[in-house]
Amino acid sequence: MTGLTLPSVELPSTSGAMVNLATYGGWLVLYCYPMTGKPGIPVPDGWAAIPGAAGCTPQSCSFRDSYGDLQSLGVEVFGMSTQTTEDQVEAFQRLQLPYALLADSALSFAKALGLPTFDANGKTLLKRVTCIAKDGKIVKHFYPVFPADRNAAEVHAWLSAHAT
Repeated sequence: MTGLTLPSVELPSTSGAMVNLATYGGWLVLYCYPMTGKPGIPVPDGWAAIPGAAGCTPQSCSFRDSYGDLQSLGVEVFGMSTQTTEDQVEAFQRLQLPYALLADSALSFAKALGLPTFDANGKTLLKRVTCIAKDGKIVKHFYPVFPADRNAAEVHAWLSAHAT
């Protein structure tokens, strides 16, 4: 993945706008995750047994809590899953995220970039992977991401050493 150019794909975001990550100049972090659970709705059967499936909310919250530090480095942050925009908006509001979540429900971005996926309960979901891009080109990626709640700290440490 490192060295690849972000594909020019328009994705709906929780901001209400369509976002094309390929058009962003400067530093960008895109963390991809399977799905954020909803309160009161059970996760798919066997979810906890799928390597890397659990941890989406802690990962999102760790990026939320690190957002100010990442912005001070001149970095924009996005989260992305294959969930619907409606599901993404629910998570965005509930978790009080300061950055947008992107919905790749049609897997357009994931297929164009060759992101790793898995199937659960008849749905294709993204495996947890985080990409750091500069001027539309991926310069670093984290895969597999474990534990999920430490990913933002790893990303911040790498960017602190490389973003200038």
